Amino acid sequence: MSKASELREMSDEQLGLTLKEAAETLFHLRIKAQTERLDTPSELQKNRRLMARVKTILRERELKTAAT
Repeated sequence: MSKASELREMSDEQLGLTLKEAAETLFHLRIKAQTERLDTPSELQKNRRLMARVKTILRERELKTAAT
């Protein structure tokens, strides 16, 4: 899983792709959780946290550019 420091080194485009990929993975995990038993239920939480980290970093960058 990506740490916040690793995510901060990424460009905005890379963060957007990471966010999109995490959202798709989370969607598939939720569907799978409803239809069958998950091998690793903690993956749901990991993906939600990854999405939150990415969104936080993107928002920080947005506020930084707005302040200047």
